[in-house]
Amino acid sequence: MRERRASDGLLRTLADNVPAAIAYFDRDTLECRFANRQYAESNGWTVESIIGQTVRSVVGEQAWAVIESDVERVRAGEKATYVRSQMLPSGEERQIEVNLVPHFANDGRQLGAFVLINDVTRYHLAERSIRESEERMRKFAAATTEGIFFHKNGVLEDVNDALLGILGYSRDEMIGHNTLEFVPSDQHDKISEYIRAGSEHVYECDVLHRDGRRIPVEMVAKTVHRGGETYRLGVLRDVSERKRAEARIEYLARHDVLTGLPNRSFLSERLEGMLALARRHEVHAAILFIDLDNFKNINDSLGHHAGDSLLKEVANRLRGALRDADVVARLGGDEFLVAVGDLGAPGDATRVAAKVLAAVSAPVSLDNRQVYVTPSIGVSLFPRDGTDAEELIRHADSAMYRAKESGRANYQFYAPSLSPAAATDITKEATLREAGARGEFVIHYQPQFAVEGGRLTGFEALVRWRHAERGLLAPSEFIPFAEARGMIVPIGRWVLREVCRQQRAWLDAGFELHCAGINFSALQFRRDSLVGEVAQALNEAALPASALELELTESSLMDAGSVAEKLEALRRLGVRIAVDDFGTGYSSLAYLKRYPIDKLKIDRAFIADADAGGGDGGAIATAIIQMGRALGLKVLAEGVETVVQMEFLRARGCDEVQGYLCGRPLPADEFAAAHLPRRASGVV
Repeated sequence: MRERRASDGLLRTLADNVPAAIAYFDRDTLECRFANRQYAESNGWTVESIIGQTVRSVVGEQAWAVIESDVERVRAGEKATYVRSQMLPSGEERQIEVNLVPHFANDGRQLGAFVLINDVTRYHLAERSIRESEERMRKFAAATTEGIFFHKNGVLEDVNDALLGILGYSRDEMIGHNTLEFVPSDQHDKISEYIRAGSEHVYECDVLHRDGRRIPVEMVAKTVHRGGETYRLGVLRDVSERKRAEARIEYLARHDVLTGLPNRSFLSERLEGMLALARRHEVHAAILFIDLDNFKNINDSLGHHAGDSLLKEVANRLRGALRDADVVARLGGDEFLVAVGDLGAPGDATRVAAKVLAAVSAPVSLDNRQVYVTPSIGVSLFPRDGTDAEELIRHADSAMYRAKESGRANYQFYAPSLSPAAATDITKEATLREAGARGEFVIHYQPQFAVEGGRLTGFEALVRWRHAERGLLAPSEFIPFAEARGMIVPIGRWVLREVCRQQRAWLDAGFELHCAGINFSALQFRRDSLVGEVAQALNEAALPASALELELTESSLMDAGSVAEKLEALRRLGVRIAVDDFGTGYSSLAYLKRYPIDKLKIDRAFIADADAGGGDGGAIATAIIQMGRALGLKVLAEGVETVVQMEFLRARGCDEVQGYLCGRPLPADEFAAAHLPRRASGVV
């Protein structure tokens, strides 16, 4: 995550300091997702206010009428370049060159487009200055940072100081020499033709510094008349910074930032070329779909930073185990793909798979401890298992599931008959990923009451899945699967925002504000963006931080290095912290004194024994209540379903209860009608 933050910060700094306006717009909505300062301010916006605005609202109706056709070309997947006039907020008119570059996701879908704008007004000003006055031209040449030169039939007659600074020569070393002496030989024909034709359009080329290095420049030349002679006036600008920014953007669009491996979009290009060679030479190729076994355990036990380190190590090992001509890509999460071409026989793929299995399975040193991670590998063969890249990847993915079923840490070749269990998992994952987009997740709310007096103290937000075929599904039917497949983070983020939105709706409807308990998985809690996401959700709903209580399991509190910082940040924010299912974990109880925890939630398993006279579970529940009181923590008992259990807890001084005896989880409207009191007056 530190590398991701550093990369994001570097990109923002780079974007705000290059001499170009840069932005990114969504393909479907045409809404701005990113803009550097120069782009935003030149259109009359700030970097913050431009986000979410459409292209049309950003540039205005007059400009939109000019560029609409180019925008549609880019939405169709084409690049577009054009020059137009732009009226700045100050009323000044500028000439700009606009480059629109489409951006594609790993699966080939077009996500949006990058916008790169260069101000070419100076070239127009230079031409106007020449026409108006040679004196004005001399002053401009002395003041500008762009290189300016005069030549006749290719021989230099005058240059300005800026050009000398760009190329590193003295005036005497340039005057009287042919312009081609300062240009790489591979571009002589291009520039000679430009001069011969008397062209006056802007173009890009390289020039040579005195030390021999190539400098990318933007060049334009005009034909001028002076003293009865015809000359060519050239203006060039060093665009090294812009080229570096473009290269960085191009790299990020085609590579995985964490590992540096090609992403799925770049992979597809490489695969098509590899398969074309295999067809031409009538040889075999293989696709290896690799998924790391139990990678989630590494993240949960050692933290996300350790997981990132492991992924980078696996990437290095895969590269080291294969030939330079082979392709290694990261598809996302803990999934990698290897493409191997030029195989003489299908059996050669077995040796490759065995080599990859051994390389990845070797122990890894993380945080001064040896960690073992194994891969499940699925293999598909060209042309036996498919003739195009997508089909081969899909079949290798299916074979990987077969490897998982076969005990993991092995490789399996694709067979047309995929096992029912693997097919079910594939379908379930696809359906679950689509559930959020279709709005199938809903929140039910279960009340929490004070044992003494029966006052409503808060409620727990519980996510449900309104499945199109199976109806309303409880969390136990999909949350463990979502955690195992890495899908719990977007689900948890939606729950957080939806609960805050619902509380604001209740407040606006005149109900009292109560604290909402939200379950956070270990994977969610270890994200560096957690505190910011919580603060943003509260700010968007205009809620005080006391409206939220984050419920964490004991396993989430194991990574002492990062947990303390996050809990302290949440405490400063004002959010409450509860330990859910307390008593079922394996961590040291020392964290109760070390961390800023507000509440312990006794697991329902310990409450069930109260009906039978207490038992071992009752003894544990009693001990938890006593410990909580000694440490000044609130204690809530979950799963209270009988009067006997309630009296058991009351006698031992438990603070709060939750369970079917007090109230079942209900949809928002039913919960408000059944449990939420109206405000007497005032607005939160």
